[in-house]
Amino acid sequence: MRFIRLFALVPALFGATAQAATGDLLVAPTRIVLDGARGTEVILNNIGAEPATYRVSLELRRMTPEGVLDDVEPTAANEVETKSVAIISYAPRRITLLPNQPQAIRIGIRAPQGLADGEYRAHMLFRAIPEAKAVTEKPDDQQNLSIALTPIYGVTIPVIVRQGNLSATASMSNAQIVTTEDSSMLNLTLARTGTRSTYGTIRVLKAGESKPAYEAKGVAVYPEVTERKVNLDMPPELAVALKGPVTIQYVEESDAGSKVIAELKTVLR
Repeated sequence: MRFIRLFALVPALFGATAQAATGDLLVAPTRIVLDGARGTEVILNNIGAEPATYRVSLELRRMTPEGVLDDVEPTAANEVETKSVAIISYAPRRITLLPNQPQAIRIGIRAPQGLADGEYRAHMLFRAIPEAKAVTEKPDDQQNLSIALTPIYGVTIPVIVRQGNLSATASMSNAQIVTTEDSSMLNLTLARTGTRSTYGTIRVLKAGESKPAYEAKGVAVYPEVTERKVNLDMPPELAVALKGPVTIQYVEESDAGSKVIAELKTVLR
C-alpha cells in the first residue's frame, strides 16, 4: 500500500486582540507599528505538549472595499508593497519552540536614504512545519492508496512602517442592523482619508448611556482603500436591544490614550 501525506493550510489569523492563537501557537502582540529607527520584537509561545518548528516569512496582502485581505503575489506587487518587504528586517526566520518556553522574533527597519514618506506594510506569517513522517510501501499491494491530511497552522500579523509625519481622519455612514435566520450583524461603511491607516474599536452606545452596549476591537482601514464595509456579528438578542437611537464611535488607541476619530449618531432599525 502506498501512503501519501497531503498538507492542508489552515487559514491564518489576523488578530484583533493582544495575542493571537491557532493550533498550539500564541503570538503577541498581533500588530506592529514602527515609526522610528528603533526596532521591536514579537513573542512566540508553544502551548502544546510537544516541540514545534515554525517558519517566519513576510507576505503581502491588500485590503478590498469589503474589508477582505487578499493575497498579493510578488509579481503583482506595486512599488509601495515591494518596498514594504524590502525595508522590514527580522530574525530568526526558523524557530523550534519547546513547550511553554517563549522566544522572541526581532523586527527592525532597514530604510534606504530618500525613502518617500508614507505607510509601508507587510504581513508576518508564522507557519508550522509539520513533522516528517515515514512513507511505507508494500510491494505486494500497489493498487491500494492511502491519503492522510495534515493541517498546517499559521498566524499572521501586520507589520507597519510609518515614514514621515502622517495623519488620517475617518467617518462612518449607512449603519443598519441586518438579521437573517442564521445571524445578526451591525453593518456600516467606514471611510478614511489621509496618508496612513486607521485602526481601532467600534463602540455602540444607547441613547442616554455612557457605557458601550457593544464593542468590536481591531477594525482597520488600510491606505489602499478610502472606505470599506464593516460587518460585525452579534447575538440576536443584542441586535434587538440596539435598535433605536444610538451613537457609534470609532476609537483609536495610542501612547497618548484613547481618541474618538469618528462618530455617528443614528437610529438603528
